[in-house]
Amino acid sequence: MDFYFRKFENRKPFKPVPYSPTRELLYQFLAVISIVIGAWYIHWRWTDSINWNAIWFSIPLVIAETCAYIGLIIFTINIWKTEDTPITPPPRSIKECSNDPNIIDRPISVDIFIATYNEDPELVRLSIQDAKGIRYPYEIDAKISVLDDGRRPEMKKVADEEGVGYITRDNNIGFKAGNLRNAMEQTFGDFIVICDADTRPFPTFLERTLGYFRDPNVAWVQSPHYFYDLTEGTNLRYVLKKYLWYPGYVIGAAIEKIFGEVKIGEDRFVNDPQMFFDVIQRRRNWANASFCCGAGSIHRREAIMEAAVKTFADSVDGEVRRVTAEISDPVIRGDMEDAMKREMLLETEMTPYKFHVSEDIYTSIVLHSDREREWKSVYHPFPESKMLSPQDLLSWTIQRFKYAGGSLDIAITDNPVFKKGLRWPQKLMYGATFWSYFSGLWNIIFLLSPVIYLFTGVAPVDAYSFDFFKHALAFLLANSIAQMVGTWGVSGWGGSATYLAFFPINMRALWTVLKGEKIKFPTTPKDRQEGNFIHLVWPQLTVIGLTIAGLLYAAYKIAIGQSDNYTGLITNTFWGLNNVAALSGMVFASLWKPKD
Repeated sequence: MDFYFRKFENRKPFKPVPYSPTRELLYQFLAVISIVIGAWYIHWRWTDSINWNAIWFSIPLVIAETCAYIGLIIFTINIWKTEDTPITPPPRSIKECSNDPNIIDRPISVDIFIATYNEDPELVRLSIQDAKGIRYPYEIDAKISVLDDGRRPEMKKVADEEGVGYITRDNNIGFKAGNLRNAMEQTFGDFIVICDADTRPFPTFLERTLGYFRDPNVAWVQSPHYFYDLTEGTNLRYVLKKYLWYPGYVIGAAIEKIFGEVKIGEDRFVNDPQMFFDVIQRRRNWANASFCCGAGSIHRREAIMEAAVKTFADSVDGEVRRVTAEISDPVIRGDMEDAMKREMLLETEMTPYKFHVSEDIYTSIVLHSDREREWKSVYHPFPESKMLSPQDLLSWTIQRFKYAGGSLDIAITDNPVFKKGLRWPQKLMYGATFWSYFSGLWNIIFLLSPVIYLFTGVAPVDAYSFDFFKHALAFLLANSIAQMVGTWGVSGWGGSATYLAFFPINMRALWTVLKGEKIKFPTTPKDRQEGNFIHLVWPQLTVIGLTIAGLLYAAYKIAIGQSDNYTGLITNTFWGLNNVAALSGMVFASLWKPKD
């Protein structure tokens, strides 16, 4: 079968940004300046700039700015420094990965799980074949198993043809987490590699990750995701030639001569994960807070099982205490507690991976919070596998809604910031993730504020005066310079634009969680979905339309002499156009179709 991504087979993964102590020190210096100027700006906004004649507008905006500033502080702490765990030589045997003096020395055993549900079996075959190509310098017992939650004969046929294990079950309880648990009950590897249906490991996967487990407290290692099918885009000179003929080509070539290669439509869905993995995840390593992201990770079985036992015991004890709390007689209460524990032990299933739509991060929190065992995580900065990215807006939306809903559900029902066992640096790192998913609440205000001004002429600040620009521009400039240095080598515009345009998915996920509905576990489609997806971006189109209409209306009022506030108009024009540019990317993505 011919897949659309075949033409990208020879692409090479990104390399981690080289560590520079000088650049890191410069970032820390600039970040402190940015935070201090930001505090000065927020203080001024609350004390001297509120328009008390329009508090319905002014107060929500200053609250939104404060929430965004809190997010900036947390993000600054997140990317404060890089502290990679040194790569160590691969161990020869299991004895080198344990502090148990009585362990019998033998070759390491590894289970490579490829989880699938409804993906094309031929796609899974590619993952199997690449997994079979994993090498190791010493004797190792590596077993590949396809975990098929779809119970498909054609999937079993592929597994048999490739000579690998096939594991299925008669239900889908717990979805992916349940699928993994079922497989763990039937396998015995010391370590478990987790792959999705499209995860294709590189030959170096084990020899470059197992060395971290020489530290007996390392519970899992996460490698970065690398999507090798990102849309390529078209050089600016060819785009301009299409619309302006040869003069456009000359203009585009001149621009690219000055600024370097410029591609239009590259990574159309902003799927490139380097910002998240090489900047955010990598810089959580020092705090032992780099969490598991599922595919591309390897786990110590002992850690997963130990966490499951402790979580299971805690849940049983908690439920028993809740039921028997009002029984005053200690003898009767003790007998009832014993009886309940025996019954619950028989009826309750232990779950190595938390049954949750975000089972990866949830299990990470459980392991990190085990203060008695002090489990560690390691972020390995080099891609050790390649996988597919969403190639249409519907698939992208399904994936991002699942991420947002799962994270918000954890934040609201079992927030790690208040969880015992986690240290404060870990709480801050997890808090940064969850805080970002609440951003839809204040991003809506940032998107609608220029619209309100352009239509009403009501300003959210006391005046667009020199004092306003002195505070606002100083903060924006300081923050922009700091972020540019802090994310050196990794483009941030696409992520920032998506962060703003993401608000409808954020809000829908938040509303779903607040209503108490369970976030569903749909698999992200691995092939392009055909159709028109413009209906998915009606909120973004609405804001774009209102902004453009507001600009025209404000300009008309100035033209007929009904307004002379040029400063306010210019300020909100730039603000509104920035919003339009950020939202337009998702609108264009809804219309994008690959070249034949």
